Amino acid sequence: MEYNLNQLAMITGYTTRSLRNFIKDGSLAGEKVDGVWTFTEEEISAFLGNPAIRMGLASKQQSLVYDFLADTDKKVNRICVVLDFPVSEDETREIMEFFSNEIGSHCHDCAFKYLKEGKISRFVLSGVEDEVSALMSAYYSR
Repeated sequence: MEYNLNQLAMITGYTTRSLRNFIKDGSLAGEKVDGVWTFTEEEISAFLGNPAIRMGLASKQQSLVYDFLADTDKKVNRICVVLDFPVSEDETREIMEFFSNEIGSHCHDCAFKYLKEGKISRFVLSGVEDEVSALMSAYYSR
C-alpha cells in the first residue's frame, strides 16, 4: 500500500509542511505523481526509523496524551486509548493501514499517532467517545 501526505501526517502527527521539509532535506523519500506525494511502506519505515524522527514522534505521542489529560474543559465525552501490540512489521503495517483508512473516512474528531518502540508497535487514538468507540469496535470485529 502507498500512503499520501495527509495520511502520513495523520499517522505521525507532523504537519504536511513539516513532512515537505523532511522531503526537501532528504529525511523522507517519496514520489510526486500528478502533484500528489505518495510514500511506500518501505519509505515510511526508513523515515520512522530515523533516530531524530523517532524522538519527534515520541514527543508528539506524549503530547497527545498530555493534552488530553490537561484539557479540563471538555464539552463532550472524549476517549484516549493507548494500544501496545507486540506484532511483526507486516502486522504493524496492516494496523496502520486500518486506522488511517478508518479515521480518514469515518472520524471527524479523532487523532491517531504511531510509534515503534523496540518490539512494540504503539498506537495512540484520541477523540470523541462515539467515534473512538466505533473505531475500536471496527478494529476488533474485522
